[in-house]
Amino acid sequence: MKFSYTHHMPYTGVETADQDWPVPNKQFDVELGQKIFRNGIDNKVFAEECGFDWIGNNEHHMSPYGLMPNPNLIGACVAERTEKAMILQSGNIVPIVNPLRVAEEYAMLDMISEGRLIAGFMRGIPHEYVAYNVPPSESYGRMNEAIELIKKAWTEPEPFGWEGEHYQFRAVSIWPKPVQKPHPEIVMSASSDASAKLAAEHKATMGVLRIQNYESAHRSIDVYKEHSRKHGWEPTSRNLILAMNCSIAPTKEEAMKTLEGGYDYFFNVLGGGIRTAQKLVVQKTRYFKDEQDAERQTAKLQRHKQLTLEERMERGLVMCGTPEMAVEQITRLYQEFGHGVTNLSIKIGNIPDEKVNQTLRLLRDEVIPAVRHLGEEQGVAAAE
Repeated sequence: MKFSYTHHMPYTGVETADQDWPVPNKQFDVELGQKIFRNGIDNKVFAEECGFDWIGNNEHHMSPYGLMPNPNLIGACVAERTEKAMILQSGNIVPIVNPLRVAEEYAMLDMISEGRLIAGFMRGIPHEYVAYNVPPSESYGRMNEAIELIKKAWTEPEPFGWEGEHYQFRAVSIWPKPVQKPHPEIVMSASSDASAKLAAEHKATMGVLRIQNYESAHRSIDVYKEHSRKHGWEPTSRNLILAMNCSIAPTKEEAMKTLEGGYDYFFNVLGGGIRTAQKLVVQKTRYFKDEQDAERQTAKLQRHKQLTLEERMERGLVMCGTPEMAVEQITRLYQEFGHGVTNLSIKIGNIPDEKVNQTLRLLRDEVIPAVRHLGEEQGVAAAE
């Protein structure tokens, strides 16, 4: 079993709950922001010392939910201060940015990290299309075309032109090129059937980055595997990432108290405006390809806040409790899905940094060594 660590760098100084989106940035404090960046990068570096194989950096815009509008800057900082961990860029949100810029910056990051880049291509949160003035209905088309263009920019030895539906470039010949050949491993998330199919088409490792319930996670995985076979390849366990929020402490009560506090800030302060904006975009635009996907996503938005932490633990949706409980929870997840990478988010909302580091140390000392053997047969399908 491999472990991936994600730290969203949430802003911890918002005082008013359930605001509309966008949240006025008059609440942003420069000194607090600098502290969040310093501590966040230090925390990502510490995760490598604690046995994590991948260090994740993601992208979000115009929200205190996460202070990483350019994850590649953070990725470069982390790459310079780590030696072995893969740098998982679980952004960029390629449909709303220039894909050639992504191709160039990812190639730079692969050079800086000496071949440790894992290239994530994500669709982002629906309201971010509104923020960047990109029609949500074009998200899939832009995503697919952007990835094709980026892969060609990485692998084509001669200059070429590109005349696509969404992107047109007269001459493309990027410098530098990536270290990894033919190109870095690609990771994509799946929140719908269409997303799972798209990941399969691009022979990408697929991440189920928010498990709402086991049934929907199994559905995404089954669609991914079935569609991969149609495209002539067979994913291994290493091509499947399952993500969970995580809080570990010497006692169950302490771990739950920590995570409940983080959830309260996350859902009621950071998440209020985002949920309102996201629900509106999903309902009023064709962000999803079909009505069934849209209905499922809308239902997820309505249900997500309603579960108690105890219910999430009983359903196996979070990792929370003592180290012994965490070992049981990871084992249960692996037995259910047979995945090869577990992605953990520990800095949830305003959870204090000392609690985050406590969880990391307990993972290092008592949890990861006990479950590392899971999925020892795993490999990763070759990129093409």
